[in-house]
Amino acid sequence: MKPSTAHHAMTLALAAAWDYQLLTFPNPAVGAVCFSQESTILSIGAHKRAGGPHAEVYALRDAYTILSGDSTIALSDDSHVIHDYLRTHHNGIFKTISMAVTLEPCSHSGKTPSCALLIHDVGIEKLYISCKDPNPIASGGATLLSDAGVECTFGVMEKEGSELLEPFLKWQENPFVFFKWAQRLDGTIDKGTISSKSSREHMHALRDRCDLIVIGGNTVRHDRPTLDARLVAGKAPDVLIYSHQNDFDRSIPLFSVPNRNVFVESSLEKINGYRLVMIEGGAGMMEAASKVINWYLSYIAPKIGGGSQTLGIIQEDFEVMNAKITDNIILWMKKK
Repeated sequence: MKPSTAHHAMTLALAAAWDYQLLTFPNPAVGAVCFSQESTILSIGAHKRAGGPHAEVYALRDAYTILSGDSTIALSDDSHVIHDYLRTHHNGIFKTISMAVTLEPCSHSGKTPSCALLIHDVGIEKLYISCKDPNPIASGGATLLSDAGVECTFGVMEKEGSELLEPFLKWQENPFVFFKWAQRLDGTIDKGTISSKSSREHMHALRDRCDLIVIGGNTVRHDRPTLDARLVAGKAPDVLIYSHQNDFDRSIPLFSVPNRNVFVESSLEKINGYRLVMIEGGAGMMEAASKVINWYLSYIAPKIGGGSQTLGIIQEDFEVMNAKITDNIILWMKKK
């Protein structure tokens, strides 16, 4: 097996995981890839939601479907069904197959069965892992596999794998806070809809996973937002309006969303009572919250004109951790 093949497979696994970054809360985002001795990529899997199949399970499911021609479980999203079917029907089909996974496969059985045991039972030959699992409850999968004769290699693209894990590590004890904004190519962030429908759906999916949204008072007054997750039929998180004045029109939609707490406060201390927090706003909000922001998320639309406000007063250098180009550009960043 060429080292370049494992590196390429891990690159694909990381990209798959980033597509679901934060959407797996409170679980980490994880990606997995199955590939053959001939360096053919067979399947790419990602953990999509807490309680759902892990990345390794999706990758094994899809690789099995391709290798066997059996489509019985091809569309299944039931972890137990996939585990049981693969154990019963694999017939040694994975004997020469390797896997790259961004996080050490879990050793324990919780809401879903153990991925390490499944990998062992279906006969994966080699396993390439970016990072060890920091969760003591789930860790130890590689040891289990190594003891059973599976060749396990750690540290493949470890830096990139560690960055992927940062939110998961942070929200174990403290809030993980990210700042989100949308802009056009000319940098304007105001007036009308900026992002594409798919980007807005992604943002609403993130809102659905968040505990709290923070927004500035002027944005509430001018935009009169709802701040829910209606595009994905999700829940509406609590809202903290950062303002020194509590003079808001209570007919603004965000105040009438059921099962939501809305706070109006002149500090950001309320954030400390939550685990996953999205901050939305412009330059003033970004500057006011700079000390609590961990990451930045920007949606860049291929448009020019239509607005006048920018983030021009802010001066920051960012490291891009992940960039995805669809009908918009989606950038995950942190300060250098």
